[in-house]
Amino acid sequence: MTSTSVYDVIVVGGGISGLSAAKLLKANGLNPVVLEARDRVGGRTFTVRNKETQWVDLGGAYVGPTQNRILRLAHEYGIKTYKVNMLGDLVHYVNGKPYPFTGSFPPMWNPFVWLDFNNLWRTMDKMGAEIPREAPWAAPRAEEWDKMSMLELFEKICWTSTARHFATLFVNVNVTSEPHEVSALWFLWYVKQCGGTMRIFSTSNGGQERKFVGGSGQISECIAKELGERVKLESPVYSIDQSGGAMLVKTLKNETYQARYVIMATPPTLNMKIHFKPELPPLRNQLIQRVPMGSVIKCMVYYRENFWKKRGYCGIMVIEDDDAPIGLTLDDTKPDGTAPAIMGFILSSRCRTLTSLTKEERLKKICEIYARVLGTDEALHPVHYEEKNWCEEEYSGGCYTAYFPPGILTQYGKVLREPLGNLYFAGTETATEWSGYMEGAVEAGERAAREVLCSMGRIHQSLIWQKEPECLDVPALPFHTTFFEKNSPSVGGLLKFVGVSTLLCAATTAGLMAYKRGLILHT
Repeated sequence: MTSTSVYDVIVVGGGISGLSAAKLLKANGLNPVVLEARDRVGGRTFTVRNKETQWVDLGGAYVGPTQNRILRLAHEYGIKTYKVNMLGDLVHYVNGKPYPFTGSFPPMWNPFVWLDFNNLWRTMDKMGAEIPREAPWAAPRAEEWDKMSMLELFEKICWTSTARHFATLFVNVNVTSEPHEVSALWFLWYVKQCGGTMRIFSTSNGGQERKFVGGSGQISECIAKELGERVKLESPVYSIDQSGGAMLVKTLKNETYQARYVIMATPPTLNMKIHFKPELPPLRNQLIQRVPMGSVIKCMVYYRENFWKKRGYCGIMVIEDDDAPIGLTLDDTKPDGTAPAIMGFILSSRCRTLTSLTKEERLKKICEIYARVLGTDEALHPVHYEEKNWCEEEYSGGCYTAYFPPGILTQYGKVLREPLGNLYFAGTETATEWSGYMEGAVEAGERAAREVLCSMGRIHQSLIWQKEPECLDVPALPFHTTFFEKNSPSVGGLLKFVGVSTLLCAATTAGLMAYKRGLILHT
């Protein structure tokens, strides 16, 4: 007969969210335990160390302004950040040609395309402003927008194929999914809770501004070290039983843990690996079947020297090409200039197509597109390659985050973080700021921990949701919008105006001619 280990709170999942929950519980005098299925902590962050790379983040890595919770943890453990290289031109590769540019988005020289782009971002931000961060299903037009995919929304908003193609890449990059796969309500909420289209997509002053020196995995490792023996690795949970009053949790190692509370800190779909007693309520049971994970392979190509810098490029490539494996790249060279590398994402449907290739075949395709975009055969000669296919991760199921297909958020969203008895829910998917990011993971873990503390009578309900002070070392600067950007018409609005003006002009001209010919009586 196996013995039972007794704790105050059992946390299922040793990623940043679960560890943040356990850390806060321990700081409040409780005795939590973290059960992690893998042989490591960190979840969807994964820092690998070897002689070729020194260290490399094969999972979540980027951090920026307004991501104050994860920055607070990094500061606590003495983990410094550095800015992703932005010195030099970015490159937009489209229609088989590279176009250097600066700024967050590629410039559009065709005036109709510029109006279309401007209206696209403006409309998305305007629609997002109507969606509550904490309850997107309560938005005024929630049902209408939820029944619509982002593909359908783009078809309504965009007049030019150029804007529609880039909008597709925008969805691919941000949620590793296709526009037809995701609800417009959910995607608009996702962009809004990250601070809007500029904040989520920008490198400087945006979500990809910085990385952690030594890798993001250090944060989980530091918390785990602080928790000590409370963190149990290689402990996949298969059963949670709260039918007898206490919470009994069993692992595949035939170990039993008992506590008064349990916090689930995994992607929602992984709940299907666990037997619950009593059974999950209908909406929760159906929800976890309907929120799949995104598809991405993260690829790091190392070179002998930083040849793109010599050519005046910063290493950021925005690639629009149906045959290209990579959609977006960033420079991943170390802050001291060593281990020159380019990080690229194989995204969404391309990920699902290329996952059948060997690692060497993927590398060849990646190097070939880099050579075309950067205009040099130097890209064809890497010295090292690292990749991580998150689709094959048993205890993630994909990356970066779970997404909501059309029609799901309004039907099931309200139970996403709703407690079930003494079972509480964390994980970045349950966050209301930077959901899908490390920041959202911290917010969700600490919120779930405070929910438990509130249930125990240790804190007031008003303290469950707490605003985080701004990190002074990484200030959030405003994005400036010009008068022309704010007030320019959409392409449709312009055509309508031109059409009406043309009719008025034609009517006036005809009237004058008729007057001159005496066809209109006058006195």
